[in-house]
Amino acid sequence: MPTETATVRTALLSPPFTELSYGLPEYLPPEAFFVGQRVVVPLGRGRRAGVISAFERKPAGAAPEGFTLKNLIWPLDRVSLLSPAYLDLARTMADRHADYLGRILGSMLPAGLRSPGPCLRFFDDDGILDLRPADLAGLPGDRLRALGELWMSGRAEVRRPGVSPLDALLYFPASDPPWPMRPAAKARLAVLEFLLEKGPSSRRAILNALGKKAGATLTALTREGLTRAGPADPEAAEDDAPRQGNAPAAGAPCFDLTPRQKAIFDELLRTTGEGAQSRLLFGVTGSGKTAVYLELARAVIASGRSVLLLAPEVALALKLRDEADAVLPPDMPPPDRRHLFHGYQSAAARERVFRLLAGDRNGRPRLLVGTRSALLLPLENIGLIVMDEEHDSSFKQDEGFINYQAKEVAWYRAHREGALLLLGSATPDLKSFHAARQGLVPLHTLRDRFGGSLPEARIVPLLSGGGAEHGLLAPESVAALNDVVQRGEQAVILLNRRGYAPVIYCLDCRKTFRCPECDISLAYHKGREKLVCHYCGWSAVFPSPCPSCGNLNFLPLGEGTEKLEESLETLLPPGAGILRLDRDSTRRPGRMGEILSAFARKEASVLVGTQMLSKGHHFPDVTLAVIADADMGLNLPDYRAAERTFQLILQTSGRSGRGVKNGQVLIQTRDPGHYCWDYVLRADYEGFFERELELRRRRLYPPFTRLALIRITHEAGLAAGAEAATALGRSMRQKAKELGVILLGPAPAPLPLLKGRMRRHCLLKGDNWQNFRLLYMHAEEAAKGGVLTLRLDLDPVNML
Repeated sequence: MPTETATVRTALLSPPFTELSYGLPEYLPPEAFFVGQRVVVPLGRGRRAGVISAFERKPAGAAPEGFTLKNLIWPLDRVSLLSPAYLDLARTMADRHADYLGRILGSMLPAGLRSPGPCLRFFDDDGILDLRPADLAGLPGDRLRALGELWMSGRAEVRRPGVSPLDALLYFPASDPPWPMRPAAKARLAVLEFLLEKGPSSRRAILNALGKKAGATLTALTREGLTRAGPADPEAAEDDAPRQGNAPAAGAPCFDLTPRQKAIFDELLRTTGEGAQSRLLFGVTGSGKTAVYLELARAVIASGRSVLLLAPEVALALKLRDEADAVLPPDMPPPDRRHLFHGYQSAAARERVFRLLAGDRNGRPRLLVGTRSALLLPLENIGLIVMDEEHDSSFKQDEGFINYQAKEVAWYRAHREGALLLLGSATPDLKSFHAARQGLVPLHTLRDRFGGSLPEARIVPLLSGGGAEHGLLAPESVAALNDVVQRGEQAVILLNRRGYAPVIYCLDCRKTFRCPECDISLAYHKGREKLVCHYCGWSAVFPSPCPSCGNLNFLPLGEGTEKLEESLETLLPPGAGILRLDRDSTRRPGRMGEILSAFARKEASVLVGTQMLSKGHHFPDVTLAVIADADMGLNLPDYRAAERTFQLILQTSGRSGRGVKNGQVLIQTRDPGHYCWDYVLRADYEGFFERELELRRRRLYPPFTRLALIRITHEAGLAAGAEAATALGRSMRQKAKELGVILLGPAPAPLPLLKGRMRRHCLLKGDNWQNFRLLYMHAEEAAKGGVLTLRLDLDPVNML
C-alpha cells in the first residue's frame, strides 16, 4: 500500500491569495507546525507569507504527473498566531463574499504580519546568527537540520526587521495650508502636499513617491519648522490625539442613571448571562445612551469578560475612549488592557495591538474601543459588543480588498462568544427598526432628553440662488447666529461639502474644470491653491489656464465648508471665533482633538463642519444648529436618500440645546414642501419610519427584499469592454432567471467613469444570499480571462 505524506493547506496573504498544498520540510519535525500559524512558502521564483489553514494526509506521489509538491520554507510564529475561532471568522467572511480565504486574511491582518521578510535569529554556541527566509535556500541540508534543532529547542526567534533610519520617524506638516512659500517652490509644495494627503509618512515613503531629491527638501522643511517628525515606534509614541478636556475624573460616573436608564440597564445586564443576544437601544439625542453603554461595560468587565465599543468615525471613537476612561475604575481593566484601534493609527501601532490580543489566550477581560476594523481583531472572551450610531454607513466597508457590513460581523462574533450585541441610535437603520417591530430584535426606548428638552426646529426657505447677499446663509440664519454670539453661546453649522467651491466655471468658454480620470467637476480648495477630485485624488494647481480655452477668467460656483468659514468672518461680530471640522482641517495628527477641545473650551463661538460634527458630540453651550443645505442628499440615485438625509439632519439637530439652555435648529431648504421636513420638525423618527417603510414595500426595497450589486469595470476607451459587458449581461440574465433572482442591468453606474475605468452596475433583488453568490460566481466564470473586472457587494450601502 502506498505510504501517506503529510501536507498542509496554506492560504496566501498576497496575490494570488489562493490556498495551496505544501509539504513539510525535512529539517523541521511536523510538531513545529500548527493550524493558524504564519509560514513562508515558495511561489514561482519568489516567496510569500501564508497561514496554515488545514493539515492533509495524501498518498505518496499523489501530485499530478509532471508536478512536484514544494515544501514550506520556515514558520514565522512559534505557536499559532490565529486561533481556530479567528480562522472560522475569516472562513465565514470568505464564504459569504465568495472570495479567497487568503484575501480575507490579508485584509484582516496588519501589513507587518503579511510580509515574508522578517529576520530569523538563531542562538548557537558560536554566537548569534541572523538570516532571512531567502537565505535558507542556499544552505546545505545538515546546516538546515542544525537550525531546525535550534528552533525546536527554543534557541531561535522571529524578529521584526531592524528599523532603518529611513523608517524611524514619521513626518507631517506643522500647519495647515496655505504655507509661507512662493508658488514656484514646487519641490517643497510637493512634499507638503504629499504629507497632507497621505498623512504621517516615513522618509522612505516620501523618497519612493517623490524621488531621491525629496530627501534634501524634507530636511530643509523640517529645519525651518514647516514639517515635524515623531517616532514611528508605537511604544515611544502612544495615541497622539488629545483628550477633549471636559471629561469627569477617572472612575466617577458622568451622571446617575435616571429610573428609565436604570430599568434598561438592569434588563440588559440580565441578558449578558443568557448566551448570545441582540438588542436595539433607540433613544432621542441627548437621552443618555452612552451612560447605559458605559455602566453596562463596567458590569461586564467586573464579571471577567471583555467589552468592545464601536463608533462609526474616529472622532466618536476618541470621545468614547475618553468617556470610558473617565467612568471605569482604573483597574477595570488596568491600562495595559485598554486598547484604542482605528485606521488612522500607524501600521506599527495597529500591529502591536493585534499581537497583544492574539498572544493573550487566557481571555483576561479587556476594553477595546475603535471603529469598524476593531471587529477584526483577535479579541477573545467577549461579553458585550456595543455599536453606537448603528445606522451610520461608515460601518460598511465598501473599499479595499473586501466588502463587509460591521453589523453582520458583530452579530457573528456575539453569537460565537455568547455575548450581548447592543445597537444604539437616535435614528436607527430602517432595517434594524423594522426587525425590532417584527419582534426579531428586542427594543429598548429612551424618549426623553436627559436634563432638558429637544430643540425647536423650523424651516428657512432659500431663494433659488441661495441666501442672497450672505452667500449660502439666509438672512434669518445670519441674524440667529449673531444673536447667539452676542449672548455668549455657541452654534454649529452643517454643510456636508468640503473645500471652497465644488465647481470652477470658465466665463469665456463656459466649461467647468473636470477630472481627466473621472470626468467629474474638480473642487476648489483655496487654502491648498488646488483643484482636487474627491473621488480619485487627482489635483492641479489653481489658478492655472483653462484647459479648454487657455484663459484665466473663472467663477467659483457653489459653497463648501472652507468658503462658509471665510464668509462667517465678515458676517459675525469681530472676535467671535470660527472653527472648521472636516477631512481637510483634521489631516494633521492630533488636529481633530485640538479642534474639538478648543470648541469645548469656548475658544470659538461657531463650529462649521461636514457630517463629522453631526453625531455624538456634547457641547452644553451650543444653542443653535444651522443646516446650511438640507437638500443636498435628497435627490441622489439611492433608495436610502431620504432616510440618510433625515438621519443626518436629526443627528445634527441633536447637538443643540444639550445643556440647561433651550436650543433651536434652522433647516435651510429650497424645497420646503418635501415630506421629510414634517418629520424632522417634530423629531418624529417613528412617523418617518412608517412613511418610508410603505414606500419601500411598494417599490420592493429592503427590508422587503435583499439587494446586491455586481460592479463591472473595464479600462476607459476600450471598445471591447462595452461589448464584453453586453455579452456578460445576456449570460447573467439567463442564469438569474434559473435562480429566481431579479436582475436589473448591466447599466451605466451613476458615476460611470472613476479612476480611469468605466463602470456598470447589475442590481440584484431576491430572498436568498446564496443565489446572489451563485450568480456572481457564474459571472466570474463567464468573464474569466477577459477585459472585465467584477466585484460583488452584498447589501450595498454606496449605490453610486
